[in-house]
Amino acid sequence: MRNGIGYDIHPLVQGRPLVLGGIAIPHSAGLAGDSDGDVLCHALIDALLGAAALGDIGKHFPPGDERYRDARSLDLLREAVALVANAGYAIVNVDATVIAESPRLLPHIDDIRASVAGALAIDAGSVSVKATTADGLGALGRGEGIAALAIALLDST
Repeated sequence: MRNGIGYDIHPLVQGRPLVLGGIAIPHSAGLAGDSDGDVLCHALIDALLGAAALGDIGKHFPPGDERYRDARSLDLLREAVALVANAGYAIVNVDATVIAESPRLLPHIDDIRASVAGALAIDAGSVSVKATTADGLGALGRGEGIAALAIALLDST
């Protein structure tokens, strides 16, 4: 069995939808990024790739590469799942925390978990997604961005 950790952070900007775990969340701003900026999917990708010792998101989906301009990060997560499977690993479970002052994510957590589980091709009971705030501290606390942390557990197939 192997585990990996992922982290991502993006600034909030006007004029973009907010997408977390592949789910559009009503909010006044969205996350900047080459893709849709989905920090949750990005953290999960790094956790999966790290657990399989396959590098990181930048290696497989380089920033500035036009193929990924405005890409759905949920689709990139699916690609990472295929890379992990081709390396001989199956996903056991994932756990993630999204750090955001707003919006409140609790009403969306079940939809996010189901979306992520679908992309990972595992049962939603093996996907944990939590939300917290930065208690007003730093850039995240001022609502300037959103971050996510993730861990993935893999087993050899």
